Parts: sequence; structure tokens; C-alpha cells
Amino acid sequence: MGQKDIRITKEGLANLEQELQHLTMVRRPEVAEKIKRAREVGGTENNAEYDDAKNEQAFVEGRILMLDNIMKNAIIIESPVLPDTVELGNKVLIQNQDGKIEQYTIVGSTESNPIEGKISNESPVGRALLGKKIGNKVDVNTPAGIFILKIIEIS
Repeated sequence: MGQKDIRITKEGLANLEQELQHLTMVRRPEVAEKIKRAREVGGTENNAEYDDAKNEQAFVEGRILMLDNIMKNAIIIESPVLPDTVELGNKVLIQNQDGKIEQYTIVGSTESNPIEGKISNESPVGRALLGKKIGNKVDVNTPAGIFILKIIEIS
């Protein structure tokens, strides 16, 4: 079975590359040193410090593998090409059913961060907005119920 393509912005890919470099050049050696010190102090059996360092090593190595996989399967989200139509990479200004105005950037799932207003194209809101135009109202089916959003601006 082939790997799934991972949609990501240039900025998102650059952030992941920075994280990978930090993990391989800084964190990996730090954790190796922690393991070495813990082993020298108390061996490997019944040594909580050693166990913690090994767990940290497993986390770091797992994240490195995940980042490698993402980068191997990454497809850069190019600038949107359809004017006035919501696509990956667009910023969308919406008004919710309570009249509140919010702005979202539609990104791939790897770099979604709702706190920063970056929503995944695979999320209920992202899926509902894709392909829509300014002035469209969209129904968003979420676990909390159906929300109606109106698209005010696309950039």
C-alpha cells in the first residue's frame, strides 16, 4: 500500500525541517548523554532516570521517523489558482451564525493549528469551505451539531 500524499505549505515544511534538524542535531545527542550518565550512575535495572531517558529516546526517535515520512510524502500547497474560490492555502474570512467574524487558513492536516486559525482541509469546517465562493453559506456538520457559516472574503 502506498503512502498518502501529505499537503503542506512551504512555511509548514520549513518548520518541520527545522524541528527535524533540532531533534537530530540537539535532542538526540542530549538524550544519548542522559542515557550514558544514568547507566554510569546506577546501571540499567531499577533505575528510574535510565528508564525516563530511554522513554525520551523512544519519543525523539519516533518523532524523527514521523517527520522523515511526512517530508518524503509532502506535496507543497501552491498558491491558490481559482479566484474567489476556497482552496488549500487560502485565508477565508467567515461569519458564523452568531454574527462572529473569524479568519481561517486552509492547510493540510499536518500543519493544522486551530489556535493559530490554521484548519485542516480534512476537518469538518475545512471540507465544507473548500470549493465555495464569497457570499456562499455552508452548513458544517460537527459532533456539536450543524453550524452555518457565510464566506465574506477569500485571499
